[in-house]
Amino acid sequence: MPTSRTAQPFKLVIVESPVKAKTIKTYLGQGYQVFSCNGHIRDLPRKELAVDTKDSFRPHYVINEEKKEVVAQLSKLAHQAEEVLLASDDDREGESIAWHLKKALDLDHVKTKRIVFREITKKAIQEAVTHPRKINMDVVHSQQARRILDRLVGYDLSPLLWKKIKTGLSAGRVQTVAVRLVVERERAIRAFVPTASFQVAADFTLPGGVRLQGGLKTPLKSYEEAHDFLKSCQKAQFEITEVKKAAGTENPSAPFTTSTLQQAASSKLGYSVSRTMVLAQRLYEEGHITYMRTDSVNLSDEILSKAQKEILTHYGKEYHHLRRYKTKEKRAQEAHEAIRPTHIENKIVTQDSDLQRLYLLIWQRTLASQMAAVKLERTTAKIKPSTTNHTFIAKGEIVTFDGFLALHQDAAKKRAKALPRLEEGTKLSLLSMKAREHFSKSSEARYTEASLVRELEAKGIGRPSTYAPIIHTIQQRKYVVRESREGKERICRTIMLKQGKIATSEETETYGTEKNKLFPTDIALSVNDFLVKKFKDITDYQFTAHMEEKLDKIAHKEQQWQAMLEEFYTDFSPKVSKANEQDAGIDFVRTLGKDPATGKPVIARLSKRYGPLVQLGSLEAEEKPRFASLMNGQLLEDITLEQALFLFQLPRTVGTFEDAAIMAQIGRFGPYLKHQDKFYSLSKDHDVYTIKQKEAIEVIKEKRVAEAQSLLKTFPEEPTIQIRKGRWGPYIKAATGNFKINKELDPTKLTLEDCQKIISEAPPPRKRGGFKKRTKKK
Repeated sequence: MPTSRTAQPFKLVIVESPVKAKTIKTYLGQGYQVFSCNGHIRDLPRKELAVDTKDSFRPHYVINEEKKEVVAQLSKLAHQAEEVLLASDDDREGESIAWHLKKALDLDHVKTKRIVFREITKKAIQEAVTHPRKINMDVVHSQQARRILDRLVGYDLSPLLWKKIKTGLSAGRVQTVAVRLVVERERAIRAFVPTASFQVAADFTLPGGVRLQGGLKTPLKSYEEAHDFLKSCQKAQFEITEVKKAAGTENPSAPFTTSTLQQAASSKLGYSVSRTMVLAQRLYEEGHITYMRTDSVNLSDEILSKAQKEILTHYGKEYHHLRRYKTKEKRAQEAHEAIRPTHIENKIVTQDSDLQRLYLLIWQRTLASQMAAVKLERTTAKIKPSTTNHTFIAKGEIVTFDGFLALHQDAAKKRAKALPRLEEGTKLSLLSMKAREHFSKSSEARYTEASLVRELEAKGIGRPSTYAPIIHTIQQRKYVVRESREGKERICRTIMLKQGKIATSEETETYGTEKNKLFPTDIALSVNDFLVKKFKDITDYQFTAHMEEKLDKIAHKEQQWQAMLEEFYTDFSPKVSKANEQDAGIDFVRTLGKDPATGKPVIARLSKRYGPLVQLGSLEAEEKPRFASLMNGQLLEDITLEQALFLFQLPRTVGTFEDAAIMAQIGRFGPYLKHQDKFYSLSKDHDVYTIKQKEAIEVIKEKRVAEAQSLLKTFPEEPTIQIRKGRWGPYIKAATGNFKINKELDPTKLTLEDCQKIISEAPPPRKRGGFKKRTKKK
């Protein structure tokens, strides 16, 4: 960050990001300097509680180590400036950052002002500069209360989890509730037992040869019933007994809030919640959209007028429909706006394809919200066989006026499911009829990131600024994994009636395929069970939502922040002490049965050091037991004896290559092959349990080619030292490990002596594991 060299008076504007600083600088003339603090500059230190629970919960903040230089430079500029404008985001987090800046930079109260804006446009920036205000301490106290509350919970619960379940675990107030949602959904799905029924579909022809498809209104309960029904239709006559047409409309959705943008970007663009927020942040900072953390669906009069002009210009008067949306959330900030384009007349704002796709989604949603509804004509026809009381239903709809769908190319055509012209009393000819076995699905679906956000919002848990961090944290802590999983195969019976003859067959279908869904890990199940049992309040959905309401009340000056913390901690702290004193933790142990080959017990359990595993043999036995890790998708609470025994196939001999055995195994860093004392990691494309010799040899050869291409330099006098090109740049490979090469050095010109010096001067590697017991600050 450059320092000011000018003697001319200036006003210093401090924002959160360099991109925002660059954009704002273009809207402010001479006399302003705009610099970034790069987000938070102060926080509670990581290695201590830093909250005095006996002195009104007074926090002890420290300047982040990586921000000390920034703080020093900003402090120098601030004391040179005639006025300091704190321009962090217009929300709790932004208000808190402004307050921390004032404290850390020791800013003069008189010359320090707070400015806010919800969009980065010339008009908004100049309006903000001319109407500064004071820092809203009620909002600061709300954010501070949240931070302290989360620290109290995490600091007390994490060591408890280390002691009772597994070393290295951590707990968070809101994250724990999010994990509970995923755990309960997973258990509901796994407990569901599907039931079979038979769905019947038929192809008919109208007079003139036009085809018509219909489905039986009610599924048939059994194979026998389905077979009897098709048999009864062999000589049946089919007639249209009723035709109903009804006009329908479809209104556009409200403009985007944070959560609805995350959901739409997930379903339509395939973006994760975190990626959506990163891209939205860039669009906001570059001045293309309004602030991306909001729970309001309100649009300003100015944008409503501009949207109307845009619609009238490009589509016509009949396509415009003025709508003013109101947010159902009682604490929503209606003075704020939904996420919308800052310049609705701009459909394209960037050459970056990912940014543009998200921007176009926002642009279309905003404009569509002010357009006319889609008009539809829906047709429903009933078709009755002469030999039974069952009824076939044929449905279709046509778009009679495309309304807001005019924004989407060919959307109206894709929506059209028009039926041919139908009249009651028309006789139909049967082409074919098929009864196919169908298995019911659980009413619960596994969460995607976006649907979990929707559930959190519906339960009042979290706020727009916290959804993405919650989703990120539970995955980072390995409580939840986001992944796609292959389905399983099953046999479905079918009965076909064609040309008067009935034929039966079996078809194979794949079910249970999941794409980018959230799955809980075994650790999550154990942690959830422990916390639900010992800390019912912390994991209760209503309690968590109630805490959010209290934080909102603090921000609105309706509750005192220390009193809220005192009420919480007075109840919470004794529960932690009681749980700590009790010996029992969550020792998850399931005896699955005995190994038929050895007679030894097979046990599924949660190891405090290694996590979930299966064990062959007893710990008390003289012979040491064998252990195996679980496969992806397996859980301790439902793994079977057969599945567990399969895991003990490792290590296994895959075959031979160059007169040496190839061994397959799972290690600390995942599945791998071992050949001639060298290790070769296996990708997701290979199954360590089923990989064949030919595939294994290809993996080894590919790794050798990659290593040869990465080799930059060797030393004949010391073959154990090599210079290689890695993923993060050149490095030295030695018998004692890998060593980073300074970017300023040319790796190809390094001598053996240079390499040995780099190795000898390298800092010792960081130790893994080994968690020290925390002590509370007195």
